Amino acid sequence: VQLQASGGGLVQAGGSLRLSCAASIRAFSDYGMGWFRQAPGKERDFVAAVSRSGSITYYADSAKGRFTISRDNAKNTVILQMSSLKTEDTAVYYCGAARVGSNYRQSNEYDYWGQGTQVTVSS
Repeated sequence: VQLQASGGGLVQAGGSLRLSCAASIRAFSDYGMGWFRQAPGKERDFVAAVSRSGSITYYADSAKGRFTISRDNAKNTVILQMSSLKTEDTAVYYCGAARVGSNYRQSNEYDYWGQGTQVTVSS
């Protein structure tokens, strides 16, 4: 199993980025997918998640109204569209896959993780 996150970079505050996670998982649609982030010296925090079918999405309060998560089960891909970025969004962003999950907000629900992609938001 491999999760490949991409799309990070340097952006000014107020800008947008689109993160992508490509999954090499048999039966991708059996997994809930999520994005977490980790800033230096901090714990890995939940950002957003999407259910197996894509019909239900979950967001951290910090992401609501600014970020949108979606998935394409035909392409084994999950997308995190981020807009109105703030300096406090700066972190390494990780995608994860959860075979069994409730609301996908806890990192220990996830079975697999990608390598992370750096997002830096400048003021």
